Amino acid sequence: MTDSGKVYHRSCTGPALQTVEQHAQDEDITLFAGCFCPFVQRVWAALEYLEIPYKYYEVDPYQKPQELLNVSPKGLVPALMLNAFDPPRALNESTVILDFLEDFAAKSTHRSLFPPSTDPYAKALVRLQSDHISRTLVPAFYRYLQAQEPEAQISGGKEFYAAIQSLVELFERAEREVGGGTGLWVEGGDLGWADVVVAPWIFRATNVLKHYRGFEMPRGTKFEAWLGRLFEHPAFKKTCSDEELYLDSYERYAFNRPNTSQVANAINTGRGLP
Repeated sequence: MTDSGKVYHRSCTGPALQTVEQHAQDEDITLFAGCFCPFVQRVWAALEYLEIPYKYYEVDPYQKPQELLNVSPKGLVPALMLNAFDPPRALNESTVILDFLEDFAAKSTHRSLFPPSTDPYAKALVRLQSDHISRTLVPAFYRYLQAQEPEAQISGGKEFYAAIQSLVELFERAEREVGGGTGLWVEGGDLGWADVVVAPWIFRATNVLKHYRGFEMPRGTKFEAWLGRLFEHPAFKKTCSDEELYLDSYERYAFNRPNTSQVANAINTGRGLP
């Protein structure tokens, strides 16, 4: 396989495009987004699940227009413009935004991605899951995708596979110790915090990593059932574009083109993700 020079997409397709069209009107919250960005998708899915009104606003994070820099100093998406303030205020960084949305929903829509506040231990287990996703699974995804030498690709594939298995172990621990209420891992559960935090990369593993690296997801009845519930959950499914968008947009990562993104540069230099 050779680099065909495909360029990243600048607008959503498929179900995600329909969702964009439904959120074109001004609201108190504006989501600055990039259609291919997984960090955007985790925030977008949370907005959908928490039923918080918002406007979707597509920007090109590689061109870094001034309007994006005004709300996100590094020029990264996602970012929020909070229009109810005068003058408007802004937030960036996906996990910070997720925390804000969770607190915002507690006072408005009364929906939550966490277990009930009456069970702090269950919430702590979910935080352990999301910590593993951010520290281990997400960086492993990019190291694997950006690896160019066969040995590095084999090593990267093993690392990413192991990261998924470790997440499954954390899901199973939560199931043993607190039962349901922590997400979609347990049949009959609803979308949870860790589901939202990891879903964009698990989804891209099934198309981008499969296409460019021949990656195969772990097998197993429970794991495959979780995947099905995750990918079919309306809040996530409505934020997904057609497969072509991801394959085209991630070719630059798969061939590790120079200055692909701040994330790619961080992986190449061994630094933490921006």
